Amino acid sequence: MPTSVSVTVPATTANIGPGFDCLGAALTLYNRFRFTLDPAAGEVAIEVRGLEADRVVTDGSNLVYKAFASYFHQRGWAVPPVAIAIDLNVPLARGLGSSSTAIVGGVLGANALCDSPLDQAALVAMAIALEGHPDNVVPALVGGCQLAVANDDGSSTLCPIPWHGDITPVVAIPNFELSTAAARQVLPATYSRADAIFNTAHLGLLLRGLETGRGDWLRVAMGDRIHQPYRQTLISGYETVTTAAIEAGAYGLVISGAGPTLLALAPAQAAAGVREAMVAAWQQSGQAVTAQVLALETEGASVSLAA
Repeated sequence: MPTSVSVTVPATTANIGPGFDCLGAALTLYNRFRFTLDPAAGEVAIEVRGLEADRVVTDGSNLVYKAFASYFHQRGWAVPPVAIAIDLNVPLARGLGSSSTAIVGGVLGANALCDSPLDQAALVAMAIALEGHPDNVVPALVGGCQLAVANDDGSSTLCPIPWHGDITPVVAIPNFELSTAAARQVLPATYSRADAIFNTAHLGLLLRGLETGRGDWLRVAMGDRIHQPYRQTLISGYETVTTAAIEAGAYGLVISGAGPTLLALAPAQAAAGVREAMVAAWQQSGQAVTAQVLALETEGASVSLAA
């Protein structure tokens, strides 16, 4: 069995408008984790480098380690002492699945050090159980755009969603955080039948728009009445950035995950202009922001022997 492995996990964008808590896509932005069995580490020794590294805890409460340890607990095995090196590129608490990268990284690292006895389906189920919902961890682990359907027995049925090659994701990331808990607190406890029908229809259209690349469908399909009308009140500048992105050629703009990152979908030739417009709009409202033109990550998380 290996004694040191590396795991690379992509960022994700969840919900994508009407796909609340069930639709997500992997993006070409990555966190990397190296796990080394090391008796000298005590319980765990954690080193963190990269984006916002000083904000990450390095004891047993670290989420990567908690996911790593959970793998062994669920199999009834002792947790081995481990050294974990974390290289961060996905911003924390911004709606790009940073916690899902930690969970997927910890589970895959543990499985690889045990000579990979669990298959992908079992690892997906374990990651969903740890995260609590599937829309981020599923695409982070398996890649692409994924629809996850909760079954009555607690399991999930996964459906890969075709993504047209001309649809380009553009993310604008402000320098403030928005916790998932806070973003959920603003949601109502119940919804009307009209709102449920609205989202059902728009999700169906979104899936076809993603598959075909039809801009006329995508411009309509990104509408939502379940979470975005409530969460956008927590994101200063939302309306201004949305207008700027659409005027620059984006099909539409949505909140990425719980936010505050905003995701625009645009035709490839308009993507750079959309990025510039989103940055300019947010900066004009006094908000510091970074933005990137990304692509769909089709392979998901990967594991290799550490160098």
